[in-house]
Amino acid sequence: MAEEVHAELVGNVLRVEVVPGQRVTPEDSLLILESMKMEIPVHPEHAGRVSSVAVAAGDVVSEGDLLVVLE
Repeated sequence: MAEEVHAELVGNVLRVEVVPGQRVTPEDSLLILESMKMEIPVHPEHAGRVSSVAVAAGDVVSEGDLLVVLE
C-alpha cells in the first residue's frame, strides 16, 4: 500500500534528499523544508521505497501538499 507524505506547514523546499527507487526508514530525511528561517526535516512514518517525488528544491508548498509517495 502506498504512503503519501504531505506537508504539515507552509514553507520552501530547501533540499530533496531522496530519489525514486531509494529505500528509506523512519530515521531518514526525505527532504528539508524551510519556514520562518528554520530548517525542518520531513521523515516517513514507515520504511519503504520512494515511488515518486512531487516537489523540487525551490518549490513553495502549502499545508497538505503532496511531497513524496512511498511504496
